[in-house]
Amino acid sequence: MRITGISTHVVGTPWRNLTYVQVHTDEGITGVGETRMLGRTDALLGYLREAEANHLAGSDPFAVEDLVRRMKYGDYGRAGEIVMSGIACVEMACWDIKGKALGVPVWQLLGGKVTDRVKAYANGWYTVERTPEAFHKAASTVVERGYRALKLDPFGTGHFELDHAETLHSLSLVEAVRDAIGPEAELLVEMHGRFSPATAVRIAGELERFNPSWLEEPVPPENLKALAKVAEKTRLPIATGERIHDRIEFRELFESQAADIIQPDVGHIGGIGEARKLAATAETHYVLIAPHNVGGSVLTAASLQLAGCTPNFKILEHFNDFADAEIKKVVKGAPQVVDGYFQLPHEPGLGVELDTDAAAEFPQQQAHFDLWAEGWERRDPKGGRR
Repeated sequence: MRITGISTHVVGTPWRNLTYVQVHTDEGITGVGETRMLGRTDALLGYLREAEANHLAGSDPFAVEDLVRRMKYGDYGRAGEIVMSGIACVEMACWDIKGKALGVPVWQLLGGKVTDRVKAYANGWYTVERTPEAFHKAASTVVERGYRALKLDPFGTGHFELDHAETLHSLSLVEAVRDAIGPEAELLVEMHGRFSPATAVRIAGELERFNPSWLEEPVPPENLKALAKVAEKTRLPIATGERIHDRIEFRELFESQAADIIQPDVGHIGGIGEARKLAATAETHYVLIAPHNVGGSVLTAASLQLAGCTPNFKILEHFNDFADAEIKKVVKGAPQVVDGYFQLPHEPGLGVELDTDAAAEFPQQQAHFDLWAEGWERRDPKGGRR
């Protein structure tokens, strides 16, 4: 079997574009992969056009390791977010092809399952007025749909510091959400790399009474010593890693022991196999993995394949029941959350298929998402912010 070419399909919303890549073969089996880029979709498409000619056409889709190696190192320049995301889309699609050809789900090819179901947490649910009442109502809707975990960033446009009034308001949002979901549901607090270590530590102390399961990306991701400073001064588990795009770059994070949960994005870190290797390394450091997952249903399906065979897998993020729920129809067999969990798929490959006709109903947009703009949580760039 050989790769004959690829086709790309961009599904657009005002705040995010989802890129789907189909890899075609001479035996008629097609695989699909997905990633979500912020402000770099055209760059990704350009890279994939060149990679198709330089690396993909004529390659064996079963030789996933060799293909990833050639795409990552065969152009000599250091691979960053765009290249690693392009590799991820192709790599997922190759696993999909391999599973379909052999009649087994991808998790079976990666060592077999360790679980039958995967806990989900909701994100993208708080596209409402930034008031305790609105957040309480929205969070109640999440638990009514069966979710037993949810995440929020309550900190507005906070950057490095957060003044007293804004701190009190942000905490009131968290308090409202905890009240809405009760003491047993998991509450995950996102900081999006907003704060200085001192601010992050101060806020972490205030958050402890709400018993969050983790504090995510409390400081900007570039300085791991700053993250370690926060980790040393809080009892809350620290989660980070969505903006690291090469598993090799996690080495320093493991050595510093600054994170309790890592959050690689399968669509940015080179795909399922690369994420599985990273998870195995994390396991040797007693670190859990909870992938960043803000894409659509193909990326969710790929993350579930990883979850199924990974002993130290904690939980999987899910946007598409709340933010842009209508785009789920572009994927046949889209994974669904039932009573707070995904069931591990048993269909061959990734277990999903891209509906290109449905995808065409959501053309690429000039998507924009600015976490430092007033009202960003509504995910509506045209909503008159600033």
